[in-house]
Amino acid sequence: MAEAELVASRREKLARLRARGICPYPYSYPRTHTTADVRAAHGALPPHGRTGTVVRLAGRITALRRMGKAAFADLRDRAGRLQLYASADGLGAEAFELFVDLDLGDIVGASGEVFTTKTGELSVDVREFTILAKSLRPLPEKWHGLRDVETRYRNRALDFISNEAARRAVEVRALVLRACRSYLDAQGFLEVETPILQPVYGGATARPFVTHHNELGRDLYLRVAPELYLKRLLVGGFEKVYEIGRNFRNEGISAMHNPEFTALEAYEAYGDYERAMELAEELVTACVGAVAGSLTITYQGRELDFSRPWRRAPLLELVAARSGVDVERPLPELVAEIERKGIPLPAPLRQGPKGKVIEHLLETCVQDSLWNPTFVLDFPLDTSPLAKRKRGREDLVERFELYIAGREVANAFSELNDPDDQRERFLRQEALRAAGDAEAQPLDEAFLRDLELGMPPAAGIGFGLDRLIMILADAPSIREVLAFPPLR
Repeated sequence: MAEAELVASRREKLARLRARGICPYPYSYPRTHTTADVRAAHGALPPHGRTGTVVRLAGRITALRRMGKAAFADLRDRAGRLQLYASADGLGAEAFELFVDLDLGDIVGASGEVFTTKTGELSVDVREFTILAKSLRPLPEKWHGLRDVETRYRNRALDFISNEAARRAVEVRALVLRACRSYLDAQGFLEVETPILQPVYGGATARPFVTHHNELGRDLYLRVAPELYLKRLLVGGFEKVYEIGRNFRNEGISAMHNPEFTALEAYEAYGDYERAMELAEELVTACVGAVAGSLTITYQGRELDFSRPWRRAPLLELVAARSGVDVERPLPELVAEIERKGIPLPAPLRQGPKGKVIEHLLETCVQDSLWNPTFVLDFPLDTSPLAKRKRGREDLVERFELYIAGREVANAFSELNDPDDQRERFLRQEALRAAGDAEAQPLDEAFLRDLELGMPPAAGIGFGLDRLIMILADAPSIREVLAFPPLR
């Protein structure tokens, strides 16, 4: 039967219910138990067992089969599934006919005694039921869920109804956010909120989304990162701060990128990137423990071990070893060697800066090999305008990226707090912007003014939480861990 015919049939049932004075969308239903509560209390009951316990459940009907004057239905709620048993004797003939006329997807409340069938199936002997929401559209055939990925994303509510993995990803997100807050709060960090609409965007190299404020008569930007505002809080005397919220970057959509994403940024005064590595290990293992209860998980069929300490590897050494390219040589020679080795290099990168070429080699030659958690250390100065120079190397900065399962999940610095050096870095970024680099950061005079008041040395770290959640939910794409991913 075509979907339109099924919808018409269900609407006829809806009309019949109303004609009989039955409200198909009542206001409430005071349930006493979830399906998990019932299983926890009576899961060991033997076949043909009776409990004498009457429960009131509510949930969606996902299976229904009639056997003469009896019927069996599966009721699902947020906690799981439980069988309902209905009979003409128990309900009465009229109510029983209403029960067997239910459609898959209908939401009902049911009351009755908990018992087990002769096969040992834990069930509720329904003596009363109420239609709580008549479903007018059919569920996926045979409760197998939606198969096509794009169809799933375009019918997300239906996907959640029929796809346990989709629901699990949302639950994992909640567990990760709770674990992050619990860990940071216990460490004395203060959760704060900074502007999402910003007069000057900054804190990351990215293209912004632009909007317009009618009353002010000016353009504003959706933030690409909260970093500069969080550092101003350090200037103001807050020594440990963090923020969990949305960032917006006007970039492409892929398995690893979404223009709207959830980030965590944390800043701790008087630390450096060594302290940020400790924080990263502790926070991520807290999240893994909250979700999996173990430091060893499986991601996409492969074991992933979060046991500490994690590997630390200098960027230049990694790139040289994996690509076979001497990255210490000048840019023209570096580009020529890359071309000789047949490593793809986009034409714009051939003009530099050199740091972008090195980071390109990291992405193309190295990162897929970084499976267990790995800190990649010490990035080029010319691509890191907000980080302190590495002690003993003027061309590098004290910055790391954390890779897990071949994915970058965090970026951290020993934060630059010299206002004169920061101004020079911003001016270099302005020069890149003038030369056509749309992702270069603009000069922020308000931030520089506050930095001149004095900011303590600090460790700062930013996590892409969606990517971490992907790993902990065993999801192959970032879209799987977004409740409502963007669609073309």
